[in-house]
Amino acid sequence: MIELEDVTVSYARGVAALRDVSLSFDRRDVTVLLGLSGAGKSTLLRCLNRLTAPTAGRVIVDGLGELTPGRALRDHRRRTAVVFQQHQLIGRYSALRNVLLGRIGYHSVWRTLFPLPRADRVLALESLERVGLLEKALDPVRTLSGGQQQRVGIARALAQRPALILADEPVASLDPATAEHILHQIRTVALQDGIPAVISLHQVDFARQFGDRIVGLCAGRVVFDGKPSALNDDALARIYARPDPAAPHAVARQSRDGDPEETSLNMEAVS
Repeated sequence: MIELEDVTVSYARGVAALRDVSLSFDRRDVTVLLGLSGAGKSTLLRCLNRLTAPTAGRVIVDGLGELTPGRALRDHRRRTAVVFQQHQLIGRYSALRNVLLGRIGYHSVWRTLFPLPRADRVLALESLERVGLLEKALDPVRTLSGGQQQRVGIARALAQRPALILADEPVASLDPATAEHILHQIRTVALQDGIPAVISLHQVDFARQFGDRIVGLCAGRVVFDGKPSALNDDALARIYARPDPAAPHAVARQSRDGDPEETSLNMEAVS
């Protein structure tokens, strides 16, 4: 459904975040990205929505062709739902109003100045019902727990009627029980709606539990691509090997100025 073809992403001073990555993502598959911070996971996710443009290589989408600036890219972003680590909700808005933000990409700017059509409101309510939060529809999201806020984020993603779900460390700030519930919901949506989900995680146990496929990254390269049952100790050693900081073109590391690779996906994805 969507394919990265020989994708390389380089930043200033020759810093490489991805190196010659070729991957394809099919319908109904839940793919989990594993790797150290700075390994290239967030950059890979951003390339799938072209929030980060490849320095070399192509991103190709079934039915749209190569993603380049223009109508095809706008259509792809409209059909791509993003679940954020920090929820990216507006605290004073109700859960329903936040979910309706998932529909604004389907309307012109002037139309969004007025209440959205009844069909959009019905879809937003149905999305909240799917994540078990219909009774919280009119509550300000600042009054909800972290897990509930993340479920509002999933409902907003559902309201987009997506063809692809991207999730950038969606459970990093949640307790294990809530995290398991959130990942179960994302997986259920992918299976029920027949769409691929690509999820960046740090928890190997969750990757094995919820992934149909695991892609391991190290220093911007794919070092593992297979089923959870194949994720043995040797594979984990390759994924979590520490790159030599003296090596040329090392992957960007966290710095006080911000890590270009680990910057979260932003709200441009729903516009």
